[in-house]
Amino acid sequence: MPNMPNPLQMVADRWQPSARFVQRAALACVVMAVVIVVTGGAVRLTQSGLGCPTWPTCTEDSLTPTPAMGVNGVIEFTNRMLTYVLCAVVGLTIIAARARAPRRRSLTRLGWAQFWVVMGNAVVGGVTVLTGLNPYIVSSHFLLSTALLTVAVVMWRRTLEGDDEPRDLVAGPVRQLSWVLVAASALLIVIGTVVTGSGRHAGDASKDVRRIPLDWHEITQLHVDFVYIVVGLTVALWFVLRAVKAPAAARRTVAELFAVLMLQGVIGYVQYFNDSPEFVVGTHMFGSCLVWIAVLRVFLSLRERGEAAALPAPAAGHEALAADQPATASSR
Repeated sequence: MPNMPNPLQMVADRWQPSARFVQRAALACVVMAVVIVVTGGAVRLTQSGLGCPTWPTCTEDSLTPTPAMGVNGVIEFTNRMLTYVLCAVVGLTIIAARARAPRRRSLTRLGWAQFWVVMGNAVVGGVTVLTGLNPYIVSSHFLLSTALLTVAVVMWRRTLEGDDEPRDLVAGPVRQLSWVLVAASALLIVIGTVVTGSGRHAGDASKDVRRIPLDWHEITQLHVDFVYIVVGLTVALWFVLRAVKAPAAARRTVAELFAVLMLQGVIGYVQYFNDSPEFVVGTHMFGSCLVWIAVLRVFLSLRERGEAAALPAPAAGHEALAADQPATASSR
C-alpha cells in the first residue's frame, strides 16, 4: 500500500515563500496573540463573560447567540470566533515555515507549539464558562494567552536569525541579570491576574460570580512593589550593558522597555485612583502585552545565532534541478 503523501510536503514542493513572508507571518501571530488578550479583556470588562452561557455552543439549542441575548452574547461569541482567525494565522505560519527552503525544524516546532497552546486555551476558555467564571480558571486562561504570546515572539525573533548554537553577547553575570528581569516580569504578570481576580470586574453582572478572596488594595500594593522591582532591574541592566560596552541594539531594547514601563505605570496609576474604569483597565491589559514583548526582546537581544540561511540559487542551465530544489531542501 503506497504511503499517503504529506500535505505539508506537497505544499513545500509547489510553493517557496520568501524569508520576508515567513517573518511577516510570524509577526502576524504576535499581533493576533495581543488581539486575543485585548478582546478577552473586553469580554470581561463589558460583563459579557457569560454572554454565551454554555460551551462549545452559545446556548443549549443554538451555536450562535440569539437576539434575546443582546450585545453581551455578540461580544462573547465574537471573541470565540477570533480563535478561528488566530488558528488560521498560526496555520499559515506553520505552512510557510515548512515550505521555506532550507527547512528549519526549529520554526515549524515553534509554530506547532503555538497551535497546541491555542487549542489548550480554547478548552480552558470553555471550562471558564462552564464553571461560571471561576477566577482561578480565568487567571489561567490569561496566563495561557501570555504563554502563546511568548512562543509567538520567540518564533518571530527566530525568523530573523540563523540556527547556530546561541552565543552570548555579554558575560555570564549580565546574562543572569536578564534572567532575573524575565522572572520578575513574569511574577508581575501573575500578580496582575490576582489583582484582576480579586477586583470589581468579575466579567458578568451576576452577583454570584466568585472572586479571589484577597484584599484588593493589598494585592494591588504588591503588584506596584513588583513594578518598582522590574523598573529597577531595567535601569540596572541598562547601566551594566553600557559599562561592558554591549552592542548598541541590546542597549536600545532596554531603553525601549523602560519607556513602555513608564507608560504602563502611568496607566496603572490612572486606573487605581479612578476606581478601575473599564477603558483604562483594557488599556492596561494591552500595556501588559507590550511590557512582556519588550522584556522578551531584551532577553533575546543578548545572544545571537548567526544569520538566517538564504535560499540556494540554482546553477545556470540546470532547470530540472532548480525545479526539484524546494522538495530536495525541504526533505533534509
